[in-house]
Amino acid sequence: MKEQDIKEPKRTITKSALVEGGFMQRAGLTLAEWSEKWFPDALVFALLGILIVFCFGLLLGESPVKLAIQGGKAFWTLVPFTMQMVMVIIGGFVVASAPPVYRIIQKMATIPKTPRGAVAFVACFSMLTSLISWGFSLIFSGMLVRELTNRIKGMDYRAAGAAGYLGLGAVWALGLSSSAALLMATKGAIPPKLYEISGVIPLTQTLFIWPTIVTAIILIIVSMAIAYFSCPSPENAKTAEDFGLKFEPIDMTLEERSKPGEWLEYSPFLTIVVCLILGGYIINVFMTSPQGAMAALDLNIYNLIFIVVGLLLHWRPKRFLRAVTQSIPATGGVLIQFPFYAVIFGMIVGTGISDWLAKLFVAITTQGTYPLLVAFYSALLGVFVPSGGSKWIIEAPYILQAAQAHQVNMGWVVQIYNAAEALPNLINPFWMLPLLGMLQVKARDLVGYSFLQLVVHVPLIFFLCWLFAQYIPYVPPIH
Repeated sequence: MKEQDIKEPKRTITKSALVEGGFMQRAGLTLAEWSEKWFPDALVFALLGILIVFCFGLLLGESPVKLAIQGGKAFWTLVPFTMQMVMVIIGGFVVASAPPVYRIIQKMATIPKTPRGAVAFVACFSMLTSLISWGFSLIFSGMLVRELTNRIKGMDYRAAGAAGYLGLGAVWALGLSSSAALLMATKGAIPPKLYEISGVIPLTQTLFIWPTIVTAIILIIVSMAIAYFSCPSPENAKTAEDFGLKFEPIDMTLEERSKPGEWLEYSPFLTIVVCLILGGYIINVFMTSPQGAMAALDLNIYNLIFIVVGLLLHWRPKRFLRAVTQSIPATGGVLIQFPFYAVIFGMIVGTGISDWLAKLFVAITTQGTYPLLVAFYSALLGVFVPSGGSKWIIEAPYILQAAQAHQVNMGWVVQIYNAAEALPNLINPFWMLPLLGMLQVKARDLVGYSFLQLVVHVPLIFFLCWLFAQYIPYVPPIH
């Protein structure tokens, strides 16, 4: 369903509702009302980012012709990475929609008993699953919210939807699907100019260090508390029924085979053989990695694992292909917007902007304040480039160069970036697209409650990024 065709909710919140309940409830309702009126579309942020970088280059004395040429030349440079991101979404969808997993979601929906409890429950599992896969988290959370609408009366649909998005807005980049961390652990995926600066940064220096784990735990606890206390009472809630929505259970049953040529489509034979072959390859990669099994987990291996698991869970090729087909609409935004992010990357690294920014980062910071600047800049740029991987490619050359100058651990710089770059996801609708499709609402319906999370997350994440940077020693690049 197209976003512009989605029905507007039938009920509006009255002024009297805003004075009822606690402070967090009132704040959530107020922000929800504001976002429904004023929030723009995702593509606007990408196009505006190009304009801002172009004008910034002109202010630095760059030729407008050179800026245009470097931006245009880079338009297709992120095609391999774009496809990797598409496969993250597809892999997450095929696993979450597989009958065994979907049955688990249905059982989980019977656990919460109150609207507030349901919203906090969604928030918890959204964040926990995002540590495994942000693509899986979006679909998993969307399905869980849909199931809960039929079981929990008076549950605010906007608050539940925003809770389902918290994985992308809080902790996903601290987990196994971190685009930046996986990219830096994959030598073949690192652009040559960036590799000269950073070398390879294995996951044992980014995801699997104690500050990352502690940061994730703190964010999960705080985010769940905000989701719980900001959830409107049943009297003030806008339910799925108010949006004109009623969801039936997902039916993945197959029609009867009618032609002899369809036998292999319905047989698990090819599924078993192919999964054994690819599974053997994956095991071999982990066993033969010279830097250890965890260092072997890069973006390609990660996506392959999810595709293999999804194929195995769907059991029959025809059912698997149906799930893939259903996931394709959620990839449209990635396919069309990533090339525009590449234009921003091209204008920065193909001109003097990158060197100017690197020198600025060194000049205005010390070893102690550098982590705060990286966090602030990463969050700010994320408003216009809402992609952990493509935005990292834009930032990495100059922030890692500055990190070396200040002798700051580059692995933790990646994690500072990861923690901070998730912040703008809370207000940028780009990564909401798969979830919005599942819930059949608009971004402006959810952003009010996610913005409330942003207000708390910003000072908390900045403090944690600065604090842990003081305790992690510098490690030279690995080439």
